[in-house]
Amino acid sequence: MKQGKWIFLVLAVLAALFMIGIGVAVGERSILGIILAIIGLNAVMATGFIMKKRMREKGLI
Repeated sequence: MKQGKWIFLVLAVLAALFMIGIGVAVGERSILGIILAIIGLNAVMATGFIMKKRMREKGLI
């Protein structure tokens, strides 16, 4: 697996963990937990899309 693909795997796992965190926070009725998990998920997803765009422009993927 190329270096670029490993980083996307890590980002996908992090995104899944934040999605799980949203579910746990809803179950615990924690507004702060829900907000933090949503912010984290958005940050990870945005990072992944930005990295993929830059790698595509450089011809790495």
